[in-house]
Amino acid sequence: MKMIFPEYDNRCGWYELLESVSGYPALQGDYHFDSVVIGGGLTGVAASRRMAENRPEDSVLLLEALKVGQGASGRNSGFAIDLPHKRDLERSSNLHKHKLVRLNRAAIEYLETQVKTYGIDCQWSPAGKYQAAVGKRGLNFLKQYESTLKDFGEPYQRIEGNELASILGTSFYRAAIHTPGGILLQPAALMRGLVENMPHNVTVSEDSAVTCIERRVKGFRVKTSTASITCDQILLATNVFTAEFGFMQDRILPVMTFASMSRPLTDEEARKFGGEFDWGITPADHAGTTVRMTKDRRLVIRNSYRYAHDYNTPAKLLPMILERHLKAHKDRYPQLEGLEYPYTWGGTSSLSGNFETFFGPLEEGIYSAGCDQSVGICRGTISGMMMADMAAGRFSSLLDDIQEVSGKPSRLPPKLLLKIGVPLRMKMASIASWSEI
Repeated sequence: MKMIFPEYDNRCGWYELLESVSGYPALQGDYHFDSVVIGGGLTGVAASRRMAENRPEDSVLLLEALKVGQGASGRNSGFAIDLPHKRDLERSSNLHKHKLVRLNRAAIEYLETQVKTYGIDCQWSPAGKYQAAVGKRGLNFLKQYESTLKDFGEPYQRIEGNELASILGTSFYRAAIHTPGGILLQPAALMRGLVENMPHNVTVSEDSAVTCIERRVKGFRVKTSTASITCDQILLATNVFTAEFGFMQDRILPVMTFASMSRPLTDEEARKFGGEFDWGITPADHAGTTVRMTKDRRLVIRNSYRYAHDYNTPAKLLPMILERHLKAHKDRYPQLEGLEYPYTWGGTSSLSGNFETFFGPLEEGIYSAGCDQSVGICRGTISGMMMADMAAGRFSSLLDDIQEVSGKPSRLPPKLLLKIGVPLRMKMASIASWSEI
């Protein structure tokens, strides 16, 4: 069966706004590295750095099929969320939640250290996060969220009415809960800053899609279209593409979410907007709309989902998606009529049927982490760190924690049924959550 590789569509606003991008040419010829990391997203970049830190005498190769920052890790909405999120918040015990918080905050600390050490300009902001609601359904979810935070002992602030409108620049939302521990950032800029400041023993090879992994008597051979690399161990940070290598097949559900980014507000538009800058909203109802107002006065609106069996963004869908985003904009900001959204893109995340994430060895010498359940910045980062620790034989309470909160994703129905069932379920969720979109 022909492998599917990631593609870049020149549509992601975060990446397209980067002023300059350093090049890391694809390797050509035969090489040997002690460790090969496949996938240059948050998980792979964290794994590469951590492995280099764990074993400074070893050589580490990071292979990325695109440019670092063009894949899913540079296409998200830029929330590094410290608290349990979505299903983890609803389903897990308090002990489980505390382990997740510890892991998430370790990831934030690890990233923040690099941002500060290397002066990475990625709009890093400890602004926290708003969880907001519009209609009765959303308010019920918000009530559950508030009850969970109280039970969990985490600080928060509930905001309503004029106070909320003065922050968000809109009276569209009836209530919101602000939690202070999250980080807002420009994800593609973060990814470029991280890869451009790798330890000396990490080699980065972009435009290097892996076409084959072969087990040898000792170690492995990894092939790209231009290089053949032998190595002792592999750290597979390929998330939804993991199935293309024969692992986790029929256990990873690739789901694509879509976002649009506006041009910067003019001074006059900023006056009409009337709210604050540098905040982010996630919907109390999962099927609702995510909104960011960035430091540089751009609105980012994210909603709409599709079952991404092909992993990539079909260009023919984007005009329809943009129309949905423009409607969400108009509902919230009628005073900003005519604001253009020049960038619309999709990003793929991985889910599992039983909402379990995966972490650990796939087979001897091959480690992986995936099914991040759409919370990739913190989960991806800590998974990469801990994957490198496991591969290096470095054990810790954090490694214990991530193994305890991970599991085995359940087997999914046949793809033919998924192509029918998943879109239908998404449509039903959209109808149920219409007031929050």
